[in-house]
Amino acid sequence: MLKSFLFKHIDNSALVVFRIFFGLLCFLESVGAIFTGWVKTNMVLPKFTFSFIGFEWLQPLPGNGMYVYYTLMGVFGLLIMLGYKYRFAIISFTLMWTASYLMQKTSYNNHYYLLVLISSIMVFMPAHKYVSIDARLHPEIKSISMPQWCKWVIILQLFIVYTYASVAKFYPDWLNTTFIENLMRGKDDYPIVGSLLQQKWFHYILTYGGILFDGLVVPLLFFKPTRKFIFIVSIVFHLFNSFVLQIGIFPYLALAFTLFFFEAETIQKLFLKKKTLYTSNDISIPTYSHFFIGVFLVYFIIQIGLPLRHHFFKDDVLWTEEGHRLSWRMMLRSKSGIATYYVKNKATGERTKVNLDDYLTKKQRRKVATAPDVIWQFAQHLKQDYKAKNQDVEVYVTCRVSVNRKPYKLFINPKVDLANVTWKALKHSDWILPSKPE
Repeated sequence: MLKSFLFKHIDNSALVVFRIFFGLLCFLESVGAIFTGWVKTNMVLPKFTFSFIGFEWLQPLPGNGMYVYYTLMGVFGLLIMLGYKYRFAIISFTLMWTASYLMQKTSYNNHYYLLVLISSIMVFMPAHKYVSIDARLHPEIKSISMPQWCKWVIILQLFIVYTYASVAKFYPDWLNTTFIENLMRGKDDYPIVGSLLQQKWFHYILTYGGILFDGLVVPLLFFKPTRKFIFIVSIVFHLFNSFVLQIGIFPYLALAFTLFFFEAETIQKLFLKKKTLYTSNDISIPTYSHFFIGVFLVYFIIQIGLPLRHHFFKDDVLWTEEGHRLSWRMMLRSKSGIATYYVKNKATGERTKVNLDDYLTKKQRRKVATAPDVIWQFAQHLKQDYKAKNQDVEVYVTCRVSVNRKPYKLFINPKVDLANVTWKALKHSDWILPSKPE
């Protein structure tokens, strides 16, 4: 029954058009990172980057290498869009994007992670079998249909993303508009809408509108009578986010996803007028169907489980950030910190204050004062740096943090030598002080 459902063929217009938009967005994200200075700020200027723990071996290419790297990703994006050497292009882009995502987290963004997931899924999609150079060069691969799983994998992924984003907003500082008010405070100089963004009544619209939109957008897109209405709402919502929050390609990628909710006939008439509409109901179950279903079952179990892991850590995730990443906790809080690092020579007992400017960029300095994993990684970096100078040192940090502009509180235990503690990926780190002192 499940196999018949997943491998039943349906019209592939949505996937074909999505591939074109997706490839274009991959191109714009890659080259845009160069021209906006993102690559320079996060990959070129830093003396080292804070990779995801376990991927410290992933560091940016020296010199201007990362400009070449992102240019090449842009080229692969264009190849995806054109459907030329599609499989090679999408695999190459996925590997390169994933590597760039893992090699730095100073500029963490949920849409970077989403792009990792969607490009990985697109590796398995037959997205190049119509309106592509591949199909023109190799007519034998041309097809007007696709297995139904291609549609449902995207829809299920979206449902997970939006549902967790909605649920995460149910906490006091969101519900009483504190976070939204803080977020909009620095945007009063925006043309036309600047003063509107400072109005309390508008903060309530953004606060509860965000919860409702994230929670209902997928079901309402799926339900035909409400589809056009929520699509129009989606356009307004995402264009507002693009203009006000300036979050890159995500709003446009989110709009591209809606292709999978509309009838194939609608997509075909709008974008592919010369394409024949597939109306058969063929079922073609491949020999590897058991393995295929098993892989995607494991994938979605992980996707559902990862955003829940913070419940198994001690204290509030908004404070500790343990379980924060990979969990669709999007734009929920602002965090600022003040940190002073000290190294203590074990042999002499001499204690020296670290000049952060000697090691870090301005953007990195903010992270080493607010993110526990980055704080720990910097302590490890200092330990190795002093070891290269033939000094065995301990590293201590005095750090105070404010969440959503509330009073600063001591964040890290200043008596713990962070250079000589082990990172616990699946367990609370006791050197992170409680958000509410006992």
